[in-house]
Amino acid sequence: MQNPGMKKGKMRLRLLEIIPVFLLLQATVYGQGNADMLQNATLQNCITYAIKNNPDIQNAKINEAITETQIKSKLSDWYPQINLNYNFQHNFQLPTLNFNGNYIHTGTENTSGIQFGLTQNIFNSDALLASRSEKDVRLQAQQNTKQQNINLAAMVSKAFYDVILTKQQMLVTDDDIKRIELSLKDAYYQYQSGITDKTDYKRATISLNNAKAQRKSEDEALHAKYAYLEQLMGYPPAKELMLEYDTAELTKEIFLDTAQNINYNNRIEVQLLQTERRLLQYNLQYYRWTFLPNLSAFANYNLNFLNNQFSKLYNQSYPNSYAGIQLSIPIFQGSKRLQEIKQAQLQVNQMDYSIKSLQNNINTQYQQALAEYKSNLYNYESLKENVSLASEVYGVIQMQYRAGVKAYLDVITAESDLRTAQINYYNALYQLLSSKIDVAQASGTINY
Repeated sequence: MQNPGMKKGKMRLRLLEIIPVFLLLQATVYGQGNADMLQNATLQNCITYAIKNNPDIQNAKINEAITETQIKSKLSDWYPQINLNYNFQHNFQLPTLNFNGNYIHTGTENTSGIQFGLTQNIFNSDALLASRSEKDVRLQAQQNTKQQNINLAAMVSKAFYDVILTKQQMLVTDDDIKRIELSLKDAYYQYQSGITDKTDYKRATISLNNAKAQRKSEDEALHAKYAYLEQLMGYPPAKELMLEYDTAELTKEIFLDTAQNINYNNRIEVQLLQTERRLLQYNLQYYRWTFLPNLSAFANYNLNFLNNQFSKLYNQSYPNSYAGIQLSIPIFQGSKRLQEIKQAQLQVNQMDYSIKSLQNNINTQYQQALAEYKSNLYNYESLKENVSLASEVYGVIQMQYRAGVKAYLDVITAESDLRTAQINYYNALYQLLSSKIDVAQASGTINY
Protein backbone atom coordinates (compact mmCIF):
# COMPACT_ATOMS: atom_id res chain seq x y z
CA MET A 1 0.00 0.00 0.00
CA GLN A 2 1.41 3.39 -1.04
CA ASN A 3 1.94 6.24 1.36
CA PRO A 4 -0.63 9.11 0.85
CA GLY A 5 2.27 11.54 0.81
CA MET A 6 3.90 9.63 -2.04
CA LYS A 7 0.63 9.74 -3.99
CA LYS A 8 0.43 13.52 -3.61
CA GLY A 9 4.05 13.86 -4.70
CA LYS A 10 3.39 11.84 -7.86
CA MET A 11 0.32 13.94 -8.64
CA ARG A 12 2.40 17.13 -8.33
CA LEU A 13 4.99 15.67 -10.70
CA ARG A 14 2.28 14.79 -13.26
CA LEU A 15 0.83 18.30 -13.01
CA LEU A 16 4.29 19.77 -13.57
CA GLU A 17 4.61 17.60 -16.67
CA ILE A 18 1.13 18.46 -18.00
CA ILE A 19 1.22 22.26 -17.45
CA PRO A 20 4.11 22.98 -19.90
CA VAL A 21 2.41 20.81 -22.52
CA PHE A 22 -0.87 22.69 -22.01
CA LEU A 23 0.88 26.05 -22.29
CA LEU A 24 2.65 24.91 -25.44
CA LEU A 25 -0.62 23.78 -27.03
CA GLN A 26 -2.27 27.05 -26.07
CA ALA A 27 0.56 29.03 -27.62
CA THR A 28 0.34 26.92 -30.76
CA VAL A 29 -3.40 27.45 -31.11
CA TYR A 30 -2.97 31.19 -30.48
CA GLY A 31 -0.24 31.33 -33.10
CA GLN A 32 -2.40 29.47 -35.60
CA GLY A 33 -5.27 31.83 -34.92
CA ASN A 34 -3.07 34.80 -35.82
CA ALA A 35 -1.22 33.13 -38.68
CA ASP A 36 -3.45 34.81 -41.27
CA MET A 37 -3.20 38.28 -39.74
CA LEU A 38 -1.34 40.91 -41.76
CA GLN A 39 0.63 43.00 -39.30
CA ASN A 40 2.08 45.64 -41.65
CA ALA A 41 -0.66 46.18 -44.23
CA THR A 42 1.29 48.32 -46.67
CA LEU A 43 0.40 48.20 -50.34
CA GLN A 44 3.28 45.85 -51.17
CA ASN A 45 2.43 43.55 -48.26
CA CYS A 46 -1.24 43.49 -49.28
CA ILE A 47 -0.26 42.44 -52.81
CA THR A 48 2.08 39.75 -51.49
CA TYR A 49 -0.63 38.49 -49.12
CA ALA A 50 -3.19 38.43 -51.95
CA ILE A 51 -0.93 36.43 -54.26
CA LYS A 52 -0.40 33.93 -51.46
CA ASN A 53 -4.02 33.61 -50.31
CA ASN A 54 -6.35 34.56 -53.18
CA PRO A 55 -8.45 31.45 -54.08
CA ASP A 56 -8.12 32.02 -57.84
CA ILE A 57 -4.33 32.16 -57.54
CA GLN A 58 -4.38 28.99 -55.46
CA ASN A 59 -6.39 27.30 -58.21
CA ALA A 60 -3.84 28.49 -60.77
CA LYS A 61 -1.04 26.94 -58.71
CA ILE A 62 -3.02 23.71 -58.46
CA ASN A 63 -3.34 23.82 -62.24
CA GLU A 64 0.46 24.05 -62.44
CA ALA A 65 0.70 20.93 -60.29
CA ILE A 66 -1.88 19.15 -62.48
CA THR A 67 0.10 20.12 -65.60
CA GLU A 68 3.26 18.73 -64.00
CA THR A 69 1.58 15.37 -63.39
CA GLN A 70 0.29 15.33 -66.98
CA ILE A 71 3.82 15.94 -68.27
CA LYS A 72 5.22 13.12 -66.15
CA SER A 73 2.40 10.85 -67.28
CA LYS A 74 3.24 11.50 -70.95
CA LEU A 75 6.99 11.07 -70.39
CA SER A 76 6.43 7.74 -68.65
CA ASP A 77 5.96 6.18 -72.11
CA TRP A 78 9.76 6.25 -72.48
CA TYR A 79 10.19 3.93 -69.50
CA PRO A 80 9.96 0.14 -69.82
CA GLN A 81 6.40 -1.12 -69.59
CA ILE A 82 6.13 -4.33 -67.58
CA ASN A 83 2.91 -6.34 -67.47
CA LEU A 84 1.75 -9.51 -65.77
CA ASN A 85 -1.09 -11.62 -67.17
CA TYR A 86 -2.62 -14.68 -65.51
CA ASN A 87 -5.25 -17.06 -66.86
CA PHE A 88 -6.91 -20.32 -65.82
CA GLN A 89 -9.09 -22.49 -68.06
CA HIS A 90 -11.08 -25.66 -67.32
CA ASN A 91 -12.21 -27.70 -70.32
CA PHE A 92 -15.49 -29.52 -69.82
CA GLN A 93 -15.01 -31.18 -73.22
CA LEU A 94 -11.57 -31.60 -74.74
CA PRO A 95 -10.97 -30.55 -78.35
CA THR A 96 -11.24 -33.34 -80.97
CA LEU A 97 -8.72 -33.88 -83.76
CA ASN A 98 -8.69 -36.18 -86.79
CA PHE A 99 -5.42 -38.10 -86.85
CA ASN A 100 -4.95 -40.65 -89.69
CA GLY A 101 -8.67 -41.16 -89.89
CA ASN A 102 -9.05 -41.57 -86.14
CA TYR A 103 -10.81 -39.04 -83.94
CA ILE A 104 -8.91 -38.37 -80.75
CA HIS A 105 -9.22 -35.94 -77.89
CA THR A 106 -6.29 -33.61 -77.27
CA GLY A 107 -5.26 -31.34 -74.43
CA THR A 108 -5.90 -31.42 -70.70
CA GLU A 109 -8.90 -30.61 -68.62
CA ASN A 110 -7.10 -27.82 -66.74
CA THR A 111 -4.71 -25.27 -68.23
CA SER A 112 -3.18 -22.16 -66.69
CA GLY A 113 -0.60 -19.59 -67.68
CA ILE A 114 1.41 -16.75 -66.20
CA GLN A 115 2.94 -14.25 -68.64
CA PHE A 116 5.54 -11.60 -67.84
CA GLY A 117 5.81 -9.05 -70.66
CA LEU A 118 8.19 -6.12 -71.18
CA THR A 119 8.03 -3.47 -73.92
CA GLN A 120 10.37 -0.54 -74.52
CA ASN A 121 9.67 2.33 -76.91
CA ILE A 122 12.65 3.13 -79.12
CA PHE A 123 10.93 5.64 -81.41
CA ASN A 124 7.37 6.78 -80.77
CA SER A 125 5.86 10.03 -82.08
CA ASP A 126 3.56 10.55 -79.07
CA ALA A 127 6.36 10.10 -76.56
CA LEU A 128 8.70 12.25 -78.67
CA LEU A 129 6.13 15.08 -78.73
CA ALA A 130 5.87 14.93 -74.94
CA SER A 131 9.66 15.19 -74.60
CA ARG A 132 10.02 18.12 -77.01
CA SER A 133 7.09 20.15 -75.64
CA GLU A 134 7.70 19.45 -71.94
CA LYS A 135 9.31 22.80 -71.08
CA ASP A 136 6.81 24.94 -72.95
CA VAL A 137 3.78 23.10 -71.54
CA ARG A 138 5.15 23.74 -68.06
CA LEU A 139 5.97 27.35 -68.98
CA GLN A 140 2.43 27.92 -70.27
CA ALA A 141 0.94 26.90 -66.91
CA GLN A 142 3.39 29.18 -65.08
CA GLN A 143 2.58 32.09 -67.40
CA ASN A 144 -1.15 31.62 -66.77
CA THR A 145 -0.47 31.95 -63.04
CA LYS A 146 1.74 34.99 -63.64
CA GLN A 147 -1.00 36.66 -65.69
CA GLN A 148 -3.44 36.21 -62.83
CA ASN A 149 -0.83 37.55 -60.39
CA ILE A 150 -0.38 40.71 -62.47
CA ASN A 151 -4.13 41.31 -62.81
CA LEU A 152 -4.62 40.68 -59.10
CA ALA A 153 -1.79 43.07 -58.17
CA ALA A 154 -3.40 45.82 -60.27
CA MET A 155 -6.84 45.24 -58.73
CA VAL A 156 -5.48 45.13 -55.18
CA SER A 157 -3.55 48.36 -55.78
CA LYS A 158 -6.67 50.16 -57.02
CA ALA A 159 -8.78 48.79 -54.17
CA PHE A 160 -6.09 49.85 -51.69
CA TYR A 161 -6.04 53.40 -53.09
CA ASP A 162 -9.85 53.47 -53.11
CA VAL A 163 -9.96 52.69 -49.38
CA ILE A 164 -7.39 55.41 -48.71
CA LEU A 165 -9.40 57.88 -50.82
CA THR A 166 -12.57 57.16 -48.87
CA LYS A 167 -10.75 57.58 -45.57
CA GLN A 168 -9.35 60.92 -46.75
CA GLN A 169 -12.83 61.98 -47.81
CA MET A 170 -14.03 61.12 -44.32
CA LEU A 171 -11.32 63.34 -42.84
CA VAL A 172 -12.42 66.14 -45.15
CA THR A 173 -16.01 65.67 -44.00
CA ASP A 174 -14.88 65.67 -40.36
CA ASP A 175 -13.10 69.00 -40.91
CA ASP A 176 -16.18 70.26 -42.73
CA ILE A 177 -18.38 69.33 -39.75
CA LYS A 178 -16.04 71.17 -37.39
CA ARG A 179 -16.16 74.30 -39.56
CA ILE A 180 -19.96 74.16 -39.80
CA GLU A 181 -20.25 73.67 -36.04
CA LEU A 182 -18.07 76.74 -35.56
CA SER A 183 -20.20 78.68 -38.05
CA LEU A 184 -23.32 77.45 -36.25
CA LYS A 185 -22.02 78.89 -33.00
CA ASP A 186 -21.21 82.20 -34.69
CA ALA A 187 -24.67 82.34 -36.26
CA TYR A 188 -26.30 81.50 -32.94
CA TYR A 189 -24.37 84.16 -31.03
CA GLN A 190 -25.20 86.78 -33.66
CA TYR A 191 -28.85 85.75 -33.48
CA GLN A 192 -28.82 86.03 -29.68
CA SER A 193 -27.18 89.43 -30.00
CA GLY A 194 -29.91 90.58 -32.39
CA ILE A 195 -27.47 91.16 -35.25
CA THR A 196 -29.12 88.56 -37.51
CA ASP A 197 -32.38 86.68 -37.63
CA LYS A 198 -32.94 82.91 -37.41
CA THR A 199 -32.20 82.37 -41.10
CA ASP A 200 -28.42 82.09 -40.69
CA TYR A 201 -28.78 79.81 -37.69
CA LYS A 202 -31.18 77.49 -39.56
CA ARG A 203 -28.98 77.42 -42.67
CA ALA A 204 -26.03 76.38 -40.54
CA THR A 205 -28.15 73.63 -38.94
CA ILE A 206 -29.19 72.35 -42.37
CA SER A 207 -25.56 72.31 -43.55
CA LEU A 208 -24.49 70.47 -40.41
CA ASN A 209 -27.18 67.81 -40.85
CA ASN A 210 -26.20 67.32 -44.49
CA ALA A 211 -22.53 66.97 -43.56
CA LYS A 212 -23.30 64.38 -40.87
CA ALA A 213 -25.45 62.40 -43.32
CA GLN A 214 -22.59 62.51 -45.82
CA ARG A 215 -20.19 61.29 -43.12
CA LYS A 216 -22.45 58.30 -42.39
CA SER A 217 -22.66 57.47 -46.10
CA GLU A 218 -18.88 57.56 -46.41
CA ASP A 219 -18.49 55.33 -43.36
CA GLU A 220 -20.78 52.69 -44.88
CA ALA A 221 -18.98 52.96 -48.22
CA LEU A 222 -15.67 52.38 -46.42
CA HIS A 223 -16.92 49.07 -45.00
CA ALA A 224 -17.93 47.91 -48.48
CA LYS A 225 -14.57 48.90 -49.97
CA TYR A 226 -12.69 47.15 -47.18
CA ALA A 227 -14.78 44.04 -47.88
CA TYR A 228 -13.84 44.17 -51.59
CA LEU A 229 -10.14 44.57 -50.77
CA GLU A 230 -10.30 41.67 -48.31
CA GLN A 231 -12.07 39.56 -50.94
CA LEU A 232 -9.25 40.18 -53.43
CA MET A 233 -6.63 39.41 -50.78
CA GLY A 234 -8.37 36.28 -49.50
CA TYR A 235 -8.29 37.92 -46.07
CA PRO A 236 -10.38 36.37 -43.24
CA PRO A 237 -13.54 38.50 -42.80
CA ALA A 238 -13.49 37.97 -39.04
CA LYS A 239 -10.08 39.64 -38.70
CA GLU A 240 -9.50 43.37 -38.88
CA LEU A 241 -7.33 44.78 -41.65
CA MET A 242 -5.53 47.98 -40.72
CA LEU A 243 -3.90 49.63 -43.74
CA GLU A 244 -0.63 51.46 -43.36
CA TYR A 245 0.03 54.37 -45.71
CA ASP A 246 1.45 57.85 -45.88
CA THR A 247 -0.45 60.35 -48.03
CA ALA A 248 2.72 62.41 -48.41
CA GLU A 249 4.49 59.36 -49.87
CA LEU A 250 1.56 58.68 -52.18
CA THR A 251 1.94 62.10 -53.78
CA LYS A 252 5.58 61.23 -54.52
CA GLU A 253 4.57 58.06 -56.36
CA ILE A 254 2.37 59.74 -58.95
CA PHE A 255 5.08 60.45 -61.50
CA LEU A 256 6.37 58.14 -64.23
CA ASP A 257 8.45 58.37 -67.39
CA THR A 258 6.02 59.16 -70.21
CA ALA A 259 8.76 59.04 -72.86
CA GLN A 260 9.47 55.32 -72.49
CA ASN A 261 8.98 53.07 -75.51
CA ILE A 262 6.71 50.07 -75.18
CA ASN A 263 8.23 46.60 -75.47
CA TYR A 264 5.55 44.13 -76.53
CA ASN A 265 7.54 41.17 -75.23
CA ASN A 266 7.17 42.51 -71.68
CA ARG A 267 3.45 41.81 -71.78
CA ILE A 268 2.52 38.44 -70.33
CA GLU A 269 -0.29 38.13 -72.90
CA VAL A 270 2.27 38.24 -75.73
CA GLN A 271 4.50 35.76 -73.90
CA LEU A 272 1.54 33.40 -73.58
CA LEU A 273 0.77 33.57 -77.30
CA GLN A 274 4.43 33.04 -78.16
CA THR A 275 4.46 29.94 -75.96
CA GLU A 276 1.25 28.73 -77.57
CA ARG A 277 2.81 29.26 -81.00
CA ARG A 278 5.78 27.06 -80.07
CA LEU A 279 3.35 24.37 -78.90
CA LEU A 280 1.56 24.60 -82.25
CA GLN A 281 4.90 24.15 -83.99
CA TYR A 282 5.52 21.03 -81.91
CA ASN A 283 2.09 19.83 -83.01
CA LEU A 284 3.01 20.47 -86.65
CA GLN A 285 6.23 18.50 -86.21
CA TYR A 286 4.26 15.68 -84.57
CA TYR A 287 2.06 15.24 -87.64
CA ARG A 288 5.18 15.14 -89.81
CA TRP A 289 6.57 12.38 -87.59
CA THR A 290 3.51 10.25 -88.33
CA PHE A 291 5.17 9.29 -91.66
CA LEU A 292 7.97 7.67 -89.67
CA PRO A 293 7.66 4.13 -88.26
CA ASN A 294 7.16 3.38 -84.59
CA LEU A 295 9.86 1.12 -83.23
CA SER A 296 9.73 -0.82 -79.96
CA ALA A 297 11.40 -3.81 -78.34
CA PHE A 298 9.56 -6.53 -76.44
CA ALA A 299 10.30 -9.58 -74.33
CA ASN A 300 7.98 -12.19 -72.80
CA TYR A 301 8.41 -15.06 -70.37
CA ASN A 302 5.55 -17.53 -70.04
CA LEU A 303 4.83 -20.23 -67.48
CA ASN A 304 2.31 -22.83 -68.71
CA PHE A 305 0.62 -25.39 -66.50
CA LEU A 306 -1.25 -28.48 -67.80
CA ASN A 307 -2.95 -31.25 -65.82
CA ASN A 308 -6.24 -33.11 -65.73
CA GLN A 309 -6.34 -32.90 -61.93
CA PHE A 310 -6.75 -29.44 -60.50
CA SER A 311 -4.85 -30.32 -57.31
CA LYS A 312 -1.76 -31.21 -59.38
CA LEU A 313 -2.11 -28.39 -61.90
CA TYR A 314 0.73 -26.27 -60.56
CA ASN A 315 3.12 -29.12 -59.73
CA GLN A 316 4.86 -28.89 -63.09
CA SER A 317 5.41 -25.87 -65.34
CA TYR A 318 6.28 -25.71 -69.02
CA PRO A 319 8.00 -22.36 -69.59
CA ASN A 320 8.79 -20.59 -72.82
CA SER A 321 10.32 -17.16 -73.50
CA TYR A 322 11.10 -14.92 -76.43
CA ALA A 323 12.20 -11.38 -77.33
CA GLY A 324 11.98 -9.26 -80.44
CA ILE A 325 11.60 -5.89 -82.11
CA GLN A 326 8.37 -4.52 -83.55
CA LEU A 327 8.37 -2.03 -86.40
CA SER A 328 5.08 -0.37 -87.35
CA ILE A 329 5.05 1.50 -90.68
CA PRO A 330 1.92 3.42 -91.75
CA ILE A 331 1.74 3.16 -95.54
CA PHE A 332 -1.52 4.76 -96.68
CA GLN A 333 -4.25 6.45 -94.64
CA GLY A 334 -6.26 8.22 -97.35
CA SER A 335 -4.28 11.54 -97.17
CA LYS A 336 -5.34 11.96 -93.51
CA ARG A 337 -1.80 12.82 -92.40
CA LEU A 338 -1.32 15.37 -95.17
CA GLN A 339 -4.51 17.17 -94.17
CA GLU A 340 -3.45 17.15 -90.50
CA ILE A 341 -0.12 18.73 -91.46
CA LYS A 342 -1.88 21.44 -93.49
CA GLN A 343 -4.26 22.12 -90.62
CA ALA A 344 -1.40 22.37 -88.11
CA GLN A 345 0.50 24.78 -90.40
CA LEU A 346 -2.58 26.97 -90.80
CA GLN A 347 -2.96 27.08 -87.02
CA VAL A 348 0.64 28.34 -86.73
CA ASN A 349 -0.07 31.02 -89.35
CA GLN A 350 -3.26 31.96 -87.54
CA MET A 351 -1.32 32.38 -84.31
CA ASP A 352 1.13 34.75 -86.06
CA TYR A 353 -1.77 37.03 -86.96
CA SER A 354 -3.16 36.75 -83.43
CA ILE A 355 0.16 37.98 -82.05
CA LYS A 356 0.18 40.93 -84.47
CA SER A 357 -3.40 41.78 -83.56
CA LEU A 358 -2.56 41.65 -79.86
CA GLN A 359 0.44 43.93 -80.38
CA ASN A 360 -1.80 46.48 -82.11
CA ASN A 361 -4.29 46.28 -79.25
CA ILE A 362 -1.50 46.69 -76.70
CA ASN A 363 -0.22 49.79 -78.49
CA THR A 364 -3.72 51.31 -78.46
CA GLN A 365 -4.20 50.34 -74.82
CA TYR A 366 -0.86 51.88 -73.87
CA GLN A 367 -1.54 55.14 -75.74
CA GLN A 368 -4.99 55.43 -74.16
CA ALA A 369 -3.63 54.73 -70.67
CA LEU A 370 -0.81 57.24 -71.21
CA ALA A 371 -3.22 59.92 -72.44
CA GLU A 372 -5.48 59.29 -69.46
CA TYR A 373 -2.50 59.57 -67.12
CA LYS A 374 -1.34 62.87 -68.60
CA SER A 375 -4.86 64.27 -68.41
CA ASN A 376 -5.24 63.16 -64.80
CA LEU A 377 -1.82 64.61 -63.92
CA TYR A 378 -2.81 68.02 -65.29
CA ASN A 379 -6.15 67.80 -63.50
CA TYR A 380 -4.42 66.86 -60.26
CA GLU A 381 -2.04 69.82 -60.42
CA SER A 382 -4.92 72.21 -61.10
CA LEU A 383 -7.10 70.89 -58.29
CA LYS A 384 -4.17 70.93 -55.90
CA GLU A 385 -3.93 74.69 -56.41
CA ASN A 386 -7.71 75.02 -55.98
CA VAL A 387 -7.51 73.59 -52.45
CA SER A 388 -5.07 76.29 -51.41
CA LEU A 389 -7.17 79.05 -53.02
CA ALA A 390 -10.47 77.79 -51.56
CA SER A 391 -8.95 77.53 -48.07
CA GLU A 392 -7.69 81.08 -48.31
CA VAL A 393 -11.06 82.39 -49.56
CA TYR A 394 -12.95 80.60 -46.79
CA GLY A 395 -10.70 82.06 -44.11
CA VAL A 396 -11.18 85.62 -45.40
CA ILE A 397 -14.98 85.33 -45.77
CA GLN A 398 -15.30 83.74 -42.32
CA MET A 399 -13.48 86.69 -40.78
CA GLN A 400 -15.61 89.17 -42.78
CA TYR A 401 -18.80 87.44 -41.62
CA ARG A 402 -17.76 87.71 -38.00
CA ALA A 403 -17.07 91.39 -38.60
CA GLY A 404 -20.53 91.81 -40.11
CA VAL A 405 -19.24 92.61 -43.60
CA LYS A 406 -20.36 89.44 -45.41
CA ALA A 407 -23.66 87.58 -45.30
CA TYR A 408 -23.83 84.01 -44.02
CA LEU A 409 -24.74 82.82 -47.52
CA ASP A 410 -21.21 83.78 -48.58
CA VAL A 411 -19.82 81.64 -45.74
CA ILE A 412 -21.88 78.65 -46.87
CA THR A 413 -20.72 79.10 -50.45
CA ALA A 414 -17.05 79.43 -49.43
CA GLU A 415 -17.28 76.41 -47.13
CA SER A 416 -18.93 74.36 -49.89
CA ASP A 417 -16.26 75.43 -52.37
CA LEU A 418 -13.52 74.40 -49.93
CA ARG A 419 -15.02 70.98 -49.32
CA THR A 420 -15.61 70.43 -53.05
CA ALA A 421 -12.01 71.43 -53.81
CA GLN A 422 -10.67 68.99 -51.21
CA ILE A 423 -12.87 66.11 -52.38
CA ASN A 424 -11.98 66.78 -56.01
CA TYR A 425 -8.31 66.87 -55.10
CA TYR A 426 -8.41 63.42 -53.50
CA ASN A 427 -10.52 62.06 -56.36
CA ALA A 428 -7.92 63.39 -58.78
CA LEU A 429 -5.15 61.77 -56.74
CA TYR A 430 -6.93 58.41 -56.84
CA GLN A 431 -7.59 58.70 -60.58
CA LEU A 432 -3.97 59.61 -61.18
CA LEU A 433 -2.67 56.66 -59.17
CA SER A 434 -5.12 54.32 -60.91
CA SER A 435 -4.12 55.58 -64.35
CA LYS A 436 -0.47 55.09 -63.41
CA ILE A 437 -1.28 51.44 -62.66
CA ASP A 438 -3.02 51.18 -66.05
CA VAL A 439 0.07 52.56 -67.81
CA ALA A 440 2.33 50.13 -65.93
CA GLN A 441 0.05 47.22 -66.79
CA ALA A 442 -0.19 48.28 -70.44
CA SER A 443 3.59 48.58 -70.74
CA GLY A 444 4.15 45.24 -69.01
CA THR A 445 6.23 46.64 -66.15
CA ILE A 446 4.14 44.98 -63.41
CA ASN A 447 5.83 41.71 -62.54
CA TYR A 448 4.69 39.22 -59.90
